[in-house]
Amino acid sequence: MNSRRPTGASKPDTEEPETAAPGETPPADLIEPAYPTGPEAELDDRDWCVSAHHEQRIIAELQMLADPTPTKVRATLNGLGYTDERIHHIEQDGKKTRFHLDLREDGGRLCASGLAAGAVSDVVPCVAAAEGPFKVTSEVRP
Repeated sequence: MNSRRPTGASKPDTEEPETAAPGETPPADLIEPAYPTGPEAELDDRDWCVSAHHEQRIIAELQMLADPTPTKVRATLNGLGYTDERIHHIEQDGKKTRFHLDLREDGGRLCASGLAAGAVSDVVPCVAAAEGPFKVTSEVRP
């Protein structure tokens, strides 16, 4: 037990680190955390909540596709209630199929970037232009 530090104290620890490793110099300035970017910074709480619902149901269905061709992926998404007008950029990428879903509602900017690849299928949120034709403005693709 380190007898130099108080136990059970609720005040912040103001002690300096005991020593730096041999040959190392401790940082002089505090390191600021990076600000979030992409969908993490641009979507509101409602969009994050809605996104999780869409992601779960889509992934569950796509994981059951043994051969995820664009035709089969579109049919699966249609079966989940997504109309062709909401399905964009669906294309074969090797044995996988990539796609985007337009999930914008009531001024929101939510979209989904999907990868249909059998058991390793994935869907993540992305950001679309708030108005006008569907255009992805920010994403981190699976």
